[in-house]
Amino acid sequence: MPDKLILIVEDNERSLKLERDVLGLHGYRTLEARTGEEGVDLAFANTPDLILMDIRLPGINGDEALRRLRADARTSGIPVIALTSSATSDDRERLRVAGFDGYLAKPMDLKEFPAEVAARCGAPVAEA
Repeated sequence: MPDKLILIVEDNERSLKLERDVLGLHGYRTLEARTGEEGVDLAFANTPDLILMDIRLPGINGDEALRRLRADARTSGIPVIALTSSATSDDRERLRVAGFDGYLAKPMDLKEFPAEVAARCGAPVAEA
């Protein structure tokens, strides 16, 4: 099982619980933030292996949080995957240009989600 630390930045409690539970079933440890500012602070303090970033957050949005993470040497190399309910080709291109390492559409595909996390962490997919 992977022993990777994943930071989930998500303000929707149901989505946060689902993401945390699925990752836990696959052996990941998680940190949780409900605002962009809290996510940036947790990333600076803990240097997770991967960050899952909702785009629409209270306070600073996911784009601004990503900008702050990329600007700091402690977190500039951490892969950040955007979590979004907008998954048009224009949205995907905007997220790529903004510097996200990937994106996952909501609602979450429960097979794609752990596979994408494993791929971004360089870990094999653990069976739940």
